[in-house]
Amino acid sequence: MDREALQAAVCQLDSSIRPLEENADRAAVVVEAAALPAILRRLRDEPEFAFAQLLDHVAVDWIDREQFELVYHLYSFKHKHFLFVSVFIPREDPRVPTVCRLYPVAEWQEREVYDLFGVLYEDHPDLRRLFLEDDWIGFPLRKDYQDDFMLDRPR
Repeated sequence: MDREALQAAVCQLDSSIRPLEENADRAAVVVEAAALPAILRRLRDEPEFAFAQLLDHVAVDWIDREQFELVYHLYSFKHKHFLFVSVFIPREDPRVPTVCRLYPVAEWQEREVYDLFGVLYEDHPDLRRLFLEDDWIGFPLRKDYQDDFMLDRPR
């Protein structure tokens, strides 16, 4: 199945799923935050998809849009397909359901995104800082993060 066919098939799973055309290399879709666990469960469990592996989970700070993009990188060993699943959430209240019960590796990936961006994963079993000290103020990968010791950033 090629990228376009995979993307179209995934979009048929739920009316809330839409293609993300910005990514020309891999199939990519956008889902609503509340629907994320249910959609990822179907992508993992339905044999025609079989996305058994969450390779990575990252965040992008779209400060000009006032939102974060959370990207879940999935892989199907059975079909040899990659899929990017994106969720857009507001910067002022960055919340999304956890997916660590579906993909146990997400427990650490979500902690990393929480630690560096401040995204809150609802129902996460152990949401605490991963790299930074517990008393660290702020989230250093946000584009508006201020650090008194950091040199001027290039524009």
